[in-house]
Amino acid sequence: MALSLAALAAGCTGPGTATWHGTSGAGSASQSPGGAPAPSAPPAAPAVAPSSAPAKAFAVGVRHLTLARGADRPLPTTVWYPAAGAPGGTPKSGAAPAPGRFPLVLFSHGLGGTPENYEAALRRWAAAGFVVAGPAYPNTSGHSKSVNVLDIGNQPTDASYVVTEVLKQFNGQVDPARIGAAGHSAGGFTTVGLFTAKRDARLRAGIVIAGGPLGGAYTGPAAPLLFVHGDQDATVSYDTGRQAYDKDPWPKAFLTLVGQGHTDYLDPGDAFDAALRTSTDFLRWGLYGDAAARTRLAADGTRAGVCRLDRNF
Repeated sequence: MALSLAALAAGCTGPGTATWHGTSGAGSASQSPGGAPAPSAPPAAPAVAPSSAPAKAFAVGVRHLTLARGADRPLPTTVWYPAAGAPGGTPKSGAAPAPGRFPLVLFSHGLGGTPENYEAALRRWAAAGFVVAGPAYPNTSGHSKSVNVLDIGNQPTDASYVVTEVLKQFNGQVDPARIGAAGHSAGGFTTVGLFTAKRDARLRAGIVIAGGPLGGAYTGPAAPLLFVHGDQDATVSYDTGRQAYDKDPWPKAFLTLVGQGHTDYLDPGDAFDAALRTSTDFLRWGLYGDAAARTRLAADGTRAGVCRLDRNF
């Protein structure tokens, strides 16, 4: 996986340098992403109406959606969401949703992974007041008959399709003006693609975890991005993560997890807590417009021997 993702990053750092092969919709397609020029003017502030994120934690419900973008692209999707009832405990299948409308976060898994592999983190985002949708991609998930790393280039389009379907099926619970994307490893590359060659203009914020460049220049409406990377990552190098960060012309932050590899911080511990604390407050700011959460980010991402945060906002 290390070599495959490294090759992908090397092939997708500039405009028009990679050809993505795979299926798109019902038929086969080869896609060559073009690079859009970076904006010449300073980026605008996040276009999210200021509000306060929920002060309380929620119970978490879970639903499984049978989605497909064509016969050859099944996208079974797990959705965690704020639910009615007392917080805590395991997510309850089909639980009644909590009152109100919440931001949506589309989460993309890593190569050979599944959305459920990330449940420890995703349920915490749901408990904090976000609907989190995780598709299992057809050619890169743990359910795939074979893994094709080049199909990552098709995943941003899959992700946008899933956003559209979740908006339909959760239309009373999701605020369509507050949508973000996040992903780990191959899912981090997918997330970058949603803000570059396959830009989904509905997205107001993103989190790239152990990812790298995909599809040329960032384009479309400015959106704040948080990059999270272990400085000892041997699968997707720390420098690759910094390349994606350096190319970003928008409000951005980079959380370095000290001494961490590619997946170490996905398990409970100090680094996990730092990543979850920082990412949750970043989503509260980016999707709720919560000024208090923005103020907390400096402390969230700074702990001696655990993490440090660079940012330009």
